Amino acid sequence: MNIYLFLGIAFVVIFIFFYNKVFDTKRFVRDVSPFLKKLMEKDYEFYINVRYADQDIDVQKMFEMRIRNFLAGLIVTAALLLLMGFNIIYLVAGIVISVYLFKDQYIKLKGYYKRRIHTIDLMLPYYLKGLEILVQHYTVPIALSRSIETAPDVFKPGLRKMVAKIEEGDSSVQPYLDFANEYPVRDSLRMMRLLYRLSLGSQEDKHKQIMEFSKTVSSLQNKAREIKYQERLEHIEKQTMIMLVATGGGVLALLFTSMTVLMNV
Repeated sequence: MNIYLFLGIAFVVIFIFFYNKVFDTKRFVRDVSPFLKKLMEKDYEFYINVRYADQDIDVQKMFEMRIRNFLAGLIVTAALLLLMGFNIIYLVAGIVISVYLFKDQYIKLKGYYKRRIHTIDLMLPYYLKGLEILVQHYTVPIALSRSIETAPDVFKPGLRKMVAKIEEGDSSVQPYLDFANEYPVRDSLRMMRLLYRLSLGSQEDKHKQIMEFSKTVSSLQNKAREIKYQERLEHIEKQTMIMLVATGGGVLALLFTSMTVLMNV
C-alpha cells in the first residue's frame, strides 16, 4: 500500500511540475539530444530526404521525436516495475520495446527506400523503351518533355526537374546526372550518359546511336523480366512452404489429440 501512496504522490508532483512548466519535456529532449546524437544512424538524414523530397523536414525534430518515444518507453517500464515488482522479464521486455520505439521510424524509412529502389529498378527499362520511341521522332529534350505524361509516377518529379533545367539553357550533362542520382539504380547513370550523348549527336549519327540505345534498353528489359519471374517463383515457394508447415502442424495436432483421447479412454 505504501508503494501505491508513493506513486500517487510522485505522479501528482510530476503533474504539478508539468502544469506549471517547471519541467518541459520538449526542452529536456532538446537539451539531451546533442549527447544522444551519436545514436543517429549515418544514413538517417539521407532516408528522410528521400522520403520527404518535396517537403521541408527538420531532421533534428524528427530525431527528437524518436528520443521522446524511447524515453516514454523507459518511463512506462519503470512505472510498471514499481507497480508490479521487479521482474527481469518485464525489464528486458521494456527495454526491447523502448529500443523498438526508437528504431521504428528509421526502419520504416529504410524500408520505404528499399521498396522505392526496387520499383525504380523494375520500371526504368519500360520507361526508357517508351522514351526510345519518342527519340526516334523528336530531339532528346522534346522527347523527355513529352514522356512525362505517360511516365511512371515515381519518375515524374525527377523528369520535371531535368526538363526544367534543360529548358533554362543547361546543355551540360549535369541535368542527366542529377536525374540518375535521384534514381540511383545500377543502370540509371549509364543510361543517362547514353541519352546525353544521343542529344549531342548529329542527325547522321542519330540512327546508329538510337540502335545502341535500343539494344541496351532491351537488355535491361530482359533483366527486369528475369527479376519479376524470380520474385514470382520465390513467392510461390514461400506460399508452398507455409502450406506444408500449416498442413504438417495440423496433422501433428490431430495425432496428438487422438493420442490424448486414446490414453484417457
